[in-house]
Amino acid sequence: MSTATGVAVRARVAVAAVFFTNGFVFANVVPRYPEIKDDLGLSHTALGTAIAAMPLGALVIGLLASPLIRRFGSAWTAVVALALLGANVVFIGTAPGFALLCVALFIAGSLDSITDVAMNAHGMRVQRLYGRSILNSFHGLWSVGAVLGGLTGAGAAQAGIPLPVHLAVAGAITVGAAAVAFRFLLPGPDDAEREAAADDAGKAARGGPGWPVIRLLAVLGLLSAAAAAVEDSGASWGSVYLRGELAANAVVGGLGFAALQGAQTVGRLLGDRVVHRLGDRNTSRLGGLLVVTGMGAALLWPSVPSTLAGFALAGLGIATLIPAAFHAADEIPGLWPGAGITVTAFLLRIGFLLSPPLVGVVADASSIRVGLVVVPLAGLVILLTSGILEGRRPAKG
Repeated sequence: MSTATGVAVRARVAVAAVFFTNGFVFANVVPRYPEIKDDLGLSHTALGTAIAAMPLGALVIGLLASPLIRRFGSAWTAVVALALLGANVVFIGTAPGFALLCVALFIAGSLDSITDVAMNAHGMRVQRLYGRSILNSFHGLWSVGAVLGGLTGAGAAQAGIPLPVHLAVAGAITVGAAAVAFRFLLPGPDDAEREAAADDAGKAARGGPGWPVIRLLAVLGLLSAAAAAVEDSGASWGSVYLRGELAANAVVGGLGFAALQGAQTVGRLLGDRVVHRLGDRNTSRLGGLLVVTGMGAALLWPSVPSTLAGFALAGLGIATLIPAAFHAADEIPGLWPGAGITVTAFLLRIGFLLSPPLVGVVADASSIRVGLVVVPLAGLVILLTSGILEGRRPAKG
């Protein structure tokens, strides 16, 4: 094994650890929302407002990710933001009132968005060294970390472990993981590997003279926002639809989200092999087709089994889309390091922000079943925008 290969392997493990830990840390908080609500005497509206501070922080502060990467590098930016996020979960668990809880969650969203961009930018550096797709595996490990974090949080709540103690341990694990990972991330400027692979620059997105940067980023953002709308459908409306309109019990009602997230996780862990064989463009088109046919059939012939299958196919369909969009955005020539990912991530988060109320408005006017038509429509958007992504190309190693 050459020195360069050894460096790449160690960096890949370190980036994987950052992704996993980022998924793990905040997922510990989610199962303890009811306890936070009760401890602070919050209404449902107040808790919802506080939680909404997270995506607001991500949108407002997330655009600082690119300047930070340009100034300090993606490795430093990712691990420092991740470590601060670990420290901030303690703030969330000890916030003495509604206002400070909002502040803590706003900071959490801000730090999470910066970590998200920086770790993806560094993952792209490692992917360039490998000369083949590995970014999907990182996102798969993020999902695994999130599941494990959620189970840890639920277990801590069930065991009656005090909230500050539980989150202090989760935060300490996060800070320690960030510090260890930093030792093995790639040194030097973020353009180092790009310069070594200059012949590939700009090929991830099918641009050229007729495709100005702003148009490329807008289309990639639309693709990402469509994937976000599909992903959010299971989280925000899966249980409500299954229990409210299909008369499923509480256990089965929760399986819609599990089906989508589980299939998405499996798709991400296996996605690099598919992308290697088909390329981002054809993989995305296949994914869009799965979303349209899976959820389209489930809504045309509604039942519990068809709905669970539809959510699973939708999750599988979008598994590789966000990594593909980040890859394409990061390869647009002439941008600061991380700038393409920063803008695409910003538009992606708008998709997460707008999708739930859009479905809700339609559901109030008609039904949740009609509101969920947004999912196959998002699949059509994916099909129409996938042409901007890179086609299949031979691997370098």
